[in-house]
Amino acid sequence: MLYSDPSYLDEIHTCPYCNEKMSCCEAPPIHIGDGLGWGSEILFICLNDLCSLFVEGWKNIEEKYCHHASYRYMELPGSKESNLMMVASKDAYTGSIVDPQALKKQNERYRNEQQAVKDLTTCVQEKNLDPVLFLILDEAANLSDRKKAVSYLLELNNLSCIDPIRNHTFRHSELEMACNQIIPLLLKANYKKECPHCFEIIKAQAKKCPHCKETLKTT
Repeated sequence: MLYSDPSYLDEIHTCPYCNEKMSCCEAPPIHIGDGLGWGSEILFICLNDLCSLFVEGWKNIEEKYCHHASYRYMELPGSKESNLMMVASKDAYTGSIVDPQALKKQNERYRNEQQAVKDLTTCVQEKNLDPVLFLILDEAANLSDRKKAVSYLLELNNLSCIDPIRNHTFRHSELEMACNQIIPLLLKANYKKECPHCFEIIKAQAKKCPHCKETLKTT
């Protein structure tokens, strides 16, 4: 999930009932109280099972509402606005815990993807392989943008793309096939070929590989 404002992922919230650090969790899509959203993508929730609010909540709700439930303390990011969230079990919200560091990396990757897509428009004029290679190798990037990036390989005519592509594991076979169809064309345009033994790029007319020293068959 992409978060519009990752700055609050660095926030630290402490539960006033137990003084324990609260967990960063994905917000439920619906506010139980009014049927609306929470107004935030994440919530800070105290998931400490020894928290006095949680421990005493079972008895209080049973006596007051005749339900088997308790409370978790919650705060919204960027403020001290809080709420008591009713839970039916101790496992509630434990499956929605998020890793702030992982989310920040995810946001950074997305920003880099968007910049790479933007840079595609000038990559040929600037002879800039970086955005093309970034999109081709980014398995999380939009597939149509990755296919578009592949279409620029021949125009860029840069052999340094071959090793990263050859060493990459593609999840989309059609994308891998498109790359594999272009690589021989790139090699031919530069009077090069790949050694069939060590796969290093060598001169097309070479009879012996300068890297692995194997003798090559001539056609």
